[in-house]
Amino acid sequence: MRVDPVSTQAPPLPRPVVMSQDWRDLTFVHWAVDPSTVERFMPPGVRPDVHDGASYVGLVPFRMVDAGFADGPAVPFFGTFLETNVRLYSVGPDGRRGVVFLSLDTDRAAVVAGARAALNLPYRWAAMTHRADTVAGAVEHTYAARLRRPAGGPGAVPARASSRVVVRVGERREATPLDEFLTARWGLHTRAWGASLYVPNEHPAWALHDAEVVRLDDELVASVGLPGLVDRAPDRVAFSPGVHTRFGRPSRSPRTRPA
Repeated sequence: MRVDPVSTQAPPLPRPVVMSQDWRDLTFVHWAVDPSTVERFMPPGVRPDVHDGASYVGLVPFRMVDAGFADGPAVPFFGTFLETNVRLYSVGPDGRRGVVFLSLDTDRAAVVAGARAALNLPYRWAAMTHRADTVAGAVEHTYAARLRRPAGGPGAVPARASSRVVVRVGERREATPLDEFLTARWGLHTRAWGASLYVPNEHPAWALHDAEVVRLDDELVASVGLPGLVDRAPDRVAFSPGVHTRFGRPSRSPRTRPA
């Protein structure tokens, strides 16, 4: 099967544009895993993507800002919120690379209901905070989240899982091939409407900075069925001030169309 090359240039976005938003103050925390450990999370026909033989689990807290429909104005109040997602890296049967979300936690209950209904995305309602402080001349970002309901799923922690991530931001860096593999993703794979769907997006190339984890107390990764992973140090950490992104209309993979 041909797989699209990794590229920091987004392919042309199919029209119509259905959504636009800003992703701000993102931290990417990643652990390398054997691809076989995450195969069970993939939608039908989708497999884990690999870089140098490894796949990756990402914990990504950030601020969603000014989300709106199409290229129109932002939705008041509901278009700006905090989010933390746990994600995997995927390849569809047509060779398009993407991400698979195991969870998307946010402090807007309406966003949870809407995203679950529209695309079966695993949004969860959480109490969340974010702040940026200057400490000894460097900026530190603190992200905190706590699920408002007990988490579920295989191997999940039974309590209301929480997370606290503190990172110190360093100098801007040139993206490595691994950085590009983890961040140059132009769509997501999900299972909805009885098929595996691909939702395309586009945005500028990420401006990435070195980042040091000052504190990491996380139960969100375990809550989706990956216990013990965060007990070891992350394999890759980066920070970005963010990008403006737009999403196109979901499409079914040709191999998952009903007969």
